[in-house]
Amino acid sequence: MEFPYLFSPIKINDMTLKNRIVMTAMHLGYTPDGEVTERLTNFYAMRARGGVGLVIVGGCPVDEYGGMPSMISIHDDRYIPGLERLTHAVKSCGAKIAAQLYQAGRYTRSSMIGGRKPFSSSAVRSRLTGETPRALELEEIPGVQDSFAEAALRAKRSGFDAVEILGSAGYLISQFLSPITNRREDEYGGPLENRMRFALEIIQKVRKAVGPEYPLFVRMAGNDFMEGGNTNREARLFAIEAEKAGVDLFDVTGGWHETRVPQLTMSVPRQGYVYLAQGIKSVVSVPVLASNRINDPRTGEEILRNGAADMVTMARGLLADPDLPNKAQEGKSRLIYHCVACNQGCFDSIFQGRPATCLVNPIAGREDIKSQPAPEPKKVLVIGGGPAGMKAACTASERGHDVTLIEKADRLGGQLLLNRLIPGREEMGTVAVDLINNLKVRNVEIILGKEADDRLIREINPDAVVVATGARPVLPDIPGIDGQNVVQAWDLLDGRAGTGERVVIVGGNAVGLETALYLSNQGTLSPEALHFLMVNRAESIETLTELLNRGIKKVTVVEMTKKAGNDIGLTTRWTVMGELKRLGVRVITETRAVGITPEGLEIERKGSIDLLAADSIVIAAGSRSENALIDKLKGLAAEVLVVGDAKIPRNALEAIREGCEAGFRL
Repeated sequence: MEFPYLFSPIKINDMTLKNRIVMTAMHLGYTPDGEVTERLTNFYAMRARGGVGLVIVGGCPVDEYGGMPSMISIHDDRYIPGLERLTHAVKSCGAKIAAQLYQAGRYTRSSMIGGRKPFSSSAVRSRLTGETPRALELEEIPGVQDSFAEAALRAKRSGFDAVEILGSAGYLISQFLSPITNRREDEYGGPLENRMRFALEIIQKVRKAVGPEYPLFVRMAGNDFMEGGNTNREARLFAIEAEKAGVDLFDVTGGWHETRVPQLTMSVPRQGYVYLAQGIKSVVSVPVLASNRINDPRTGEEILRNGAADMVTMARGLLADPDLPNKAQEGKSRLIYHCVACNQGCFDSIFQGRPATCLVNPIAGREDIKSQPAPEPKKVLVIGGGPAGMKAACTASERGHDVTLIEKADRLGGQLLLNRLIPGREEMGTVAVDLINNLKVRNVEIILGKEADDRLIREINPDAVVVATGARPVLPDIPGIDGQNVVQAWDLLDGRAGTGERVVIVGGNAVGLETALYLSNQGTLSPEALHFLMVNRAESIETLTELLNRGIKKVTVVEMTKKAGNDIGLTTRWTVMGELKRLGVRVITETRAVGITPEGLEIERKGSIDLLAADSIVIAAGSRSENALIDKLKGLAAEVLVVGDAKIPRNALEAIREGCEAGFRL
């Protein structure tokens, strides 16, 4: 498939891009002291070699009072030499590069700026940090604005091809724009015309500093998704004035970090927020960049062909696969490793203070270990066709080994396939599809439906074996667990079993909660049915809402610990819990299952025994490694590596990372 729109050039002021694909700013955590590092340079150089048209790096704090230590500093001339190394590396690899100018305002934690109180438009408490900032004094405002202009000039001197002013996500400029956080009574507060003044003056000052021909972007929220905040209507009015002030491109994203509307999780439909960019494009004459959940060249081509935007960002898509543009242009789209918005390696890592990585690309941030040919090709046997085994096979084959993969089931994918029936988790299946597609183009012999027994292993006679046999579900010691009303969660999610109307799930871990999502969605309206009924006005909005929020199952989850979903990432857990609440799922914590009867589940809670009436009891009590084969391999291969759940049950991120590393070690 060709992509004539995606790979057409575009001119932005005095800069011409070779294509319409942009890698927008991401917090990576690769600059612990603010200085550009070799790790950061290698990361972006690889994306540039992969064919992206424009890389925007950042956020880059414009002063010492509104950033994090691990961000790319641009607030002082001493950082210019490192920034020059970065821009030279990216441009020499064929891409243009821009710097995003960042000031977090009330999203800054006082602990990050030496205990000083963060500043904002007004003294309104931040739900993100739990702190209340101080309001900027009127006489302080010009100095803050000047810091943007000074940083922009520093970026230009450092070799950046453009700058982007960050005016979205609830950061400082958003705080001035929004009536939620702007309670000022001077010329910077009150009506929208006044609330825009702070941002417009920054744009004007930056434009004056960099000159008329230097490209200037604004990253803006197409909708704050905050109750009482700005919508696309206000965003359009701001864009009109911002273009007059000197903006050459609008980079349109969604809501604030505080919004309760998911922005970047798997539950957000692909290109679900393109309509926001479309709204901005309808009122401006300069290019508009669409973002959020655009992870595939076909999706990008469709957006551009339809005229919804002029460019598309695939930031996390390029974290997942730096060669995405080249693969698309060379007719190899089926070999792209897609971002599936799992958030495990990127956002979850950053929020936990760790550098970013990626579930499908374990070498993200470790580009220096890019696969090299093996010094001596070996005959490698991989046992297990789940994510760890497939990644080990792909990596070993890339390095020149002769690889055979055995999977006892009749299909590849392992536990990844259990996600295909879970609403909002279906894209995890894409991880399996991408690995399978890459396996098929490599010289890997795939044997399905066979056990790796002694005879077969001796017949293959491998030099090395990778054990990736995964795990099996645990069956806890509960009286009555062998009853006919008991079913394993894995059997449900694999489509091999069903339940009655009243269901109790034993286990509030990720599998238990996702099983609850699957069951509680049964009988709710499908997107297609909802669209049909709404377009034809067949039902009232109230009725449609009720049909969306209630299915045909009554689901209760029982968890022993104080908190359900402890093994779900921070940036995803809140969306899962919100969905369960919407669907009427009851989650009971600090409760122990003590018996199963034909009538339901007996529980012990706070010293009392009770019965939860149920037609079906679903067991989601965790898993244990399936690794009995390891002892049998002694003497059959010189080298044995154990990866993924066969080593210890965890998540797909760890499984794929270990599979990749095993491929490097062989």
